[in-house]
Amino acid sequence: MGLKNKKRDLTPYDLKRKPIKQPGLLLALLWGFSRLSTAGMKITKIRMEGLKPPFLAYSTHQGFSDYYIVPRMLYPHNCNYVSDMEGFAAFGNELYRAGGCIGKRRYVPDVSVLLNVRYALQKLKQGVVIFPESRHCDAGITSNLPKNLGRLAKFLDVPLVVIYSHGAYLANPFWDEGHTRKVKMESTAELLYTLEELRAASAEEIQRRVEEKLCYDEYAYQKERGIKVKEKDRADGLHLPLYQCRSCMAKGKMRSGKTALWCEACNKRWTLTEDGELEEEVTKERYDVPSWYRWERGLVREAVEKGAYKGIVVQVTVEALPNEKGFVNLGTGRLCHNGEGFVLTLDEDEGITRDAFPLKIPNKALESVQTEYNYRGKGKCIVLSTRDCCYYAYSKAEEFLVTELEFAVEEINRFSNGL
Repeated sequence: MGLKNKKRDLTPYDLKRKPIKQPGLLLALLWGFSRLSTAGMKITKIRMEGLKPPFLAYSTHQGFSDYYIVPRMLYPHNCNYVSDMEGFAAFGNELYRAGGCIGKRRYVPDVSVLLNVRYALQKLKQGVVIFPESRHCDAGITSNLPKNLGRLAKFLDVPLVVIYSHGAYLANPFWDEGHTRKVKMESTAELLYTLEELRAASAEEIQRRVEEKLCYDEYAYQKERGIKVKEKDRADGLHLPLYQCRSCMAKGKMRSGKTALWCEACNKRWTLTEDGELEEEVTKERYDVPSWYRWERGLVREAVEKGAYKGIVVQVTVEALPNEKGFVNLGTGRLCHNGEGFVLTLDEDEGITRDAFPLKIPNKALESVQTEYNYRGKGKCIVLSTRDCCYYAYSKAEEFLVTELEFAVEEINRFSNGL
């Protein structure tokens, strides 16, 4: 993921370019890699006998491992995968397209993507895979799911498959993807609707059933299976999603390392136990990670509903990802977020950004936002995307709490839509 756009070419990627059919040899190579990467994974298939493309598949998205879990679950079927621009930059445009990928910018509505998905189904006669969460989960529970999954399935009018996995987050949590824990994964591929069943069902019913299948809680799964995570660095990075102290309410003062999570403001400490719970050092009171995470979200929701959300203004460094050629360094700037939306400015604009700045994105245009905890080894990052470019804003500032920004975007959107 270290590709640099040496010519500083900001020409937008052609999202209208039609997807191509996976070559048979590449499909076999992908399956072989997936098979090796998921050795020991428990596989369950429900009603999948006799299924042939075209079909639509929705999958959970706990982490990077999903990119090789899903091809194994759907083998021997050729598939196209809706993917963000990062993969095109990392692996090269032609190879990534040959792998079946369809370009998209996260959280940016684009009819070109829909047309390419339909083309892959109708003309290429392949399966199409979508990861509705659009990002890896922060705290072992399902990320924001779009409310149009049932309508999309009805519109595409093909059999609907769901793939739901367990263990991927526990093995490589988003907040510490650099360390792998010894956790066995399992995955299920289920034909949720045949074509006849899909046509007879309402969009609302399909939405409800898809959400039921894609909703997960990895810490509950850990307890149910009696899984012990014994690694001595199992809490490294946990302060990134759990940024606010449960004791003194301080934000941005949480730190983590080895098996501990602590607050630098009040010196409270918690141990992440082998069974996945946070135990306070003195009182022995326990929390689980999802409940802490939901508590933080609840505070943001309350602030939004009361009109008390203040947002942030923070200095950032900015990179652009316009196409498969890689990242362009745009220098330093300022990121502002409040109840109205985002404003991203540059301190100096060399004239190559085509009047894109100041970049303004209203909250009402965003269901969610892409956040990163240590993207490409550069630290915390938020990604603001337009149809033509993705802008990566990094900051080491203590008040740059990307998880809180993620909550704020989602809660403002829900509140403004009366949800």
